[in-house]
Amino acid sequence: MSSDPKNSSDQKPAAQTVRARLPRGFADRGPSEILATNRMIEAIRASYEIYGFEAVETPFVEYTEALGKFLPDLDRPNEGVFSLQDDDEQWVSLRYDLTAPLARYVAENFDKLAKPYRSYRVGWVFRNEKPGPGRFRQFMQFDADTVGSASVTADAEICMMAADTLEKLGVKRGDYVIKVNNRKVLDGVLESAGLEGEGRGAQKLIVLRAIDKLDRLGADGVRMLLGTGRKDESGDFTKGADLSTAAIERILAFTAARAGDNAATLKNLASAVGDSARGREGVAELEQIATLCAAGGYEGRVVIDPAVVRGLEYYTGPVYEAELTFEVKDEHGRPMRFGSVGGGGRYDGLVARFRAEPVPATGFSIGVSRLFSALRAINSPLTRADDARGPVVVLAMDKDQPAAYLAMVGKLRAAGIRAEMYLGAAGMNAQLKYADRRKSICAVIQGSNERDKGEVAIRDLVLGAELAASTKDRADYLELRQKAQFTVSEDAMVDAVREVLARHGT
Repeated sequence: MSSDPKNSSDQKPAAQTVRARLPRGFADRGPSEILATNRMIEAIRASYEIYGFEAVETPFVEYTEALGKFLPDLDRPNEGVFSLQDDDEQWVSLRYDLTAPLARYVAENFDKLAKPYRSYRVGWVFRNEKPGPGRFRQFMQFDADTVGSASVTADAEICMMAADTLEKLGVKRGDYVIKVNNRKVLDGVLESAGLEGEGRGAQKLIVLRAIDKLDRLGADGVRMLLGTGRKDESGDFTKGADLSTAAIERILAFTAARAGDNAATLKNLASAVGDSARGREGVAELEQIATLCAAGGYEGRVVIDPAVVRGLEYYTGPVYEAELTFEVKDEHGRPMRFGSVGGGGRYDGLVARFRAEPVPATGFSIGVSRLFSALRAINSPLTRADDARGPVVVLAMDKDQPAAYLAMVGKLRAAGIRAEMYLGAAGMNAQLKYADRRKSICAVIQGSNERDKGEVAIRDLVLGAELAASTKDRADYLELRQKAQFTVSEDAMVDAVREVLARHGT
């Protein structure tokens, strides 16, 4: 009988490791991005609150029937959303936007809410769609909505707020435009193209979603989607609307009706809708929005653009899109534009799904993740990554003195200073490297010599790095070294740390 442990029947099998990988279409975020995103969110929040909107929060999950079927995807049974059955066999889904949950919330609390009801919401939404470059299955939105007002003034105000919000975030005037259209105008064009009547709903929706991709696919790509269909770069085929050539060209001509100013565009749209009463109503509403925005000083910032349709089915009137117009270079040095970073529109029928009465509503949504990327490209102060500084690190020089080091950390925290004690087993140099990797500004050091004297050493890690790379003359070098590390009494530790943090703007 062998005594070789390799042959022992008692030996446990090696544990299998699980491959660490992200699901497709999802992303991790580090502290720098989270900090910058939070700064951006606070700026948006401030802009929305100036306009009188107040916060509300709805859960990630809603009953599937409450969300409605507004994201058709014929290849998936759950139609573009992530769905599951709960323990009482009810179907629930992750929310795909923040508007459908708001409609449920308003309907459920209708009698308690002051109307018109003005609210904002921020949170993650989920789409069970094919991911790609810049297209994620989980992304953040920040919405503001007015529920209970049928006035076009509410739509004009949303457009003005969208413009103000972009400027508050650091986007210069002239580097963005708020584009406005009206679903009623498009309905008039579709009517004149023979797309109205029973049984045309699915075909009409394919048309809407095709036009909504005009910026990304161009006129030729949209023409294919309005016809038999289009095969993308990966080889996947998207079935088209199967329109006639005449209908396709009429719709494309409508999307190209934007002229040099709003007045000329409105004239082109009036011609495009012909005798359609609904189309003429939409043109009249756009004319009102243009007049109101011009009176408010937003002419040139808010423009009428027939190419804007928004892809969701629930829009019923004016629709709008916030587009960035500046050009940047991608990682390969090629010019690129971010395009749309937000949008919305009027959805007068969404709340009415839950009630026996019509409830008009309109709203706007910012795509937080996409806008974050754009702000970072123009070096907005809101998205500076170097602000994600780590805490003050108290080095554990003597392993038998954890209580003393924790007491120092406690004093710093009590003074409102972020701080931590090093919890590893490494020596001093490795601990300082740890503090550098944490992007800490300052470290507190106390060995036995300092403890016997009732002192601590304060190291400015930023100046320390500058000192290591310094080419200064001897006098300047010595001055820099004195500032980079100095000794104070234990009682003066908090003030000394504050002094170092203040040197670097924290």
